[in-house]
Amino acid sequence: MDRLKLSLNSALLLVPLLLWDGSALGRDDGRYADSPLKPWFDSLRSHLGPCCSDADGFAVADPDWESHNGRYRVRLDGQWIEVPDEAVITEPNRAGRTMVWPVKTAFGISIRCFMPGSMI
Repeated sequence: MDRLKLSLNSALLLVPLLLWDGSALGRDDGRYADSPLKPWFDSLRSHLGPCCSDADGFAVADPDWESHNGRYRVRLDGQWIEVPDEAVITEPNRAGRTMVWPVKTAFGISIRCFMPGSMI
């Protein structure tokens, strides 16, 4: 009977992880509410979905991203992660700096959106 309870409890703990769609909850704490770029950021989308709705974006310093043969990769948490072509935002970058919107899950980090800036 105790084994059955343990198995049932383990299953109940694993089900949410298996059903989770991998998106992280983004948060808008209001600090950029008056920014003239806020509506533009809110409208950004890659082929993987809206950027700001499910992931927190941030600027990436030049040493932490690179482009080679039209492909991008970015260094996050000390590891290089390939940016899927579907995550690249191709519209003009109004912010000017490289931005990335990672989604962290139990399975690792994936890139929801990536917007290249200009390398200096």
